[in-house]
Amino acid sequence: MSSWSAIPGEIVAFTARLLLRLFYRAKVVGTLPKSDRMLIISNHQSFLDGVIIGAFLDLSPTYLIHSTIASRWYFKLPLKFLRHKVVDTNNPLAIKALVALVEEGHPVVIFPEGRISQTGSLMKIYDGPAFVAAKTGCMVVPLNINGPIYSPFSRMKGDFPQKTFPHITLTIHPGVVIPMPEGRTAKIRRRLASEEMRRVLQRAAFESRKRTHIYDAFLDAVELQGKDRDILEDMTAKPVTYATIIKGSLALGRIVSKFSKEGENVGVLMPNVNATVYLLLGMFAMRRIPAMLNFTSGLDAMQNACRISQVKTIVTSRAFVEKAKLGDLVQQLASVKVVYLEDLKAQFGLADKLWLILWALRRPRRVMKKSRPEDPAVILFTSGSEGMPKGVVLSHGSILANAAQASSAFSFSSKEKFMSALPLFHAFGLTAGMLLPLLYGCRVFLYPSPLHYRAIPEIIYDRDCSVLFATNTFLSKYAQVAHPYDFYSIKYLVVGAEKLTEDVQRLCMEKFGLRVFEGYGATECSPVIAVNTPLATRSGSVGELLPGMEYKIAPVEGVDTGGVLHVRGDNVMLGYLKHDQPGVIQPPQSEYGSGWYNTGDVVTISEGFVKLQARLKRFAKVAGEMVSLELVERIAVTAHPQSLHAASSYKDSRRGEVIILFTQDKNLKRDTLQAAQREMGAPELAIPRKIIYLDRIPMLGNGKKDYITLGKMATEMSVSSEVSA
Repeated sequence: MSSWSAIPGEIVAFTARLLLRLFYRAKVVGTLPKSDRMLIISNHQSFLDGVIIGAFLDLSPTYLIHSTIASRWYFKLPLKFLRHKVVDTNNPLAIKALVALVEEGHPVVIFPEGRISQTGSLMKIYDGPAFVAAKTGCMVVPLNINGPIYSPFSRMKGDFPQKTFPHITLTIHPGVVIPMPEGRTAKIRRRLASEEMRRVLQRAAFESRKRTHIYDAFLDAVELQGKDRDILEDMTAKPVTYATIIKGSLALGRIVSKFSKEGENVGVLMPNVNATVYLLLGMFAMRRIPAMLNFTSGLDAMQNACRISQVKTIVTSRAFVEKAKLGDLVQQLASVKVVYLEDLKAQFGLADKLWLILWALRRPRRVMKKSRPEDPAVILFTSGSEGMPKGVVLSHGSILANAAQASSAFSFSSKEKFMSALPLFHAFGLTAGMLLPLLYGCRVFLYPSPLHYRAIPEIIYDRDCSVLFATNTFLSKYAQVAHPYDFYSIKYLVVGAEKLTEDVQRLCMEKFGLRVFEGYGATECSPVIAVNTPLATRSGSVGELLPGMEYKIAPVEGVDTGGVLHVRGDNVMLGYLKHDQPGVIQPPQSEYGSGWYNTGDVVTISEGFVKLQARLKRFAKVAGEMVSLELVERIAVTAHPQSLHAASSYKDSRRGEVIILFTQDKNLKRDTLQAAQREMGAPELAIPRKIIYLDRIPMLGNGKKDYITLGKMATEMSVSSEVSA
């Protein structure tokens, strides 16, 4: 252990604290708990981190310094002022020394990443520190440092915001205990302990976020990234800056305010274009709540959406209505007024222009209407694939929480560029495709339709996009037609909304050299619940639950393994709008109490990873046994992976239910399915009773199969149209 400098440690800490507060406006949130044995862990953003912790923690800990860091000449002087121990965390003897140090009652500070972040987010966690925590059973106190990553003392270079004196916040979180995991070998136990320590640090990063509303968070991003940063682009091929977005959003927000009042739900019928981003942000700023209408859902669904959300006015674009051939549909919408953006320009008069130039653009925070994180932000509508569509009311806080959860799991930095083709009326497209990149300084390209299978890979190549969110169906189409080099710049390829199939995974790996990260979510959760990431991936699962989410699994009669997943967290919706009580938000409620959301999905969870079995509604009771219709589809995909298949069922007085498989493959026969079933080890009851060929499996606008239509077809199909199984 090093000797102390002649200068008392209290004086050094006081001086450092004074300078940090003076130049970096440093602040501390939370208090350090008391414990006889304490291991303090922290993320590692810069060379300032040790100084920050030493200046603000009211104790004299021992810092664990990796041998490679301690050997560098520029650390020699700072280390003279710190009580430290030089270790190699891969050395078993060093681990034993750390265990002894903690058990002797010395508070110890360590950066489990072992190096300063070069991604802007958490990097890998070494096994040694986590094993020490599990071995000693000590209190682990997670810290989160935010701010130094933007300073000259970080290792982030290039297209990353740089500030001479960024704001610094040190957040101290409650202590936790990491129990010794179960495992056959010490190596496995160390690895499982390090995975738990990673989750603790990710949770600390998530819990350290600022609680605010969307437009305020947007302005925070502008201040950090700079108004002149090119951030948004659509098919006009003209990138726009944050400054342009502020101008467009405040102008459209003021116009919408002329025909609506604060807190009113206003319908939005718009494609993925820059103007839609301006409109949504402007409505957030002026406390108008956009009700995102799905223009692919048909007249009845749109009428129902307007009725349950009590929308009086719909904002759309005449050019969009004409191009998408929605004129007849819009004319048939009853009891609502339709206004066109092209016509609204005339309402922005001289007084409005002076307001914008002389006041709003100079003081945007003064102009925006104050919203609380728990206030409604947007209304989305469920697809209706399992029943009557419902309105899902998401708050500012729930959307921002989900963006923060995703950011704590992935290393999204301002170096990324998103290809956003999923529609903004879809929760995945709104949160992950638009708001997340804007709030974290990532450039985003908005494309109007995910169905243009040849155009999208070419744009990804041309614009050097590094992040693509898609459904399995859409990704399959892109991968089939794309050139092997079109995805050269892709870093994160994330699939959700439907099951990722093995043939799509294999195609992406063989053709592009890319692994696909499968995720899982629900509109009601803003939407992401779990996702595989570069730090934590398990094949066959949909990843780990995001930080800050609680879960319970309710058993299901007839299902031997797993149960129905119930979740609770800051990203869960405010509630539903339903046809029985239009305009009334009905909070989430399950058998576990208020605030819990019943996903309706049967899952198993092992070592933190979620594996989907099927939706509870997607089970059929055949001969007294529960059979997953998802399993039926997986058998068909195994038999003929190049075609699209969908399973449904109908009631039968003798068998309980009869399973029908709809397929686009004319040559699919029962014997082929039986061979695939035996190969998979699936039960024979999962072989469908009937196989029906369709030219095209009906799909919803968000890329999911339309099981409502398929269910009706299953019960109404005449004998003459059936192909015998």
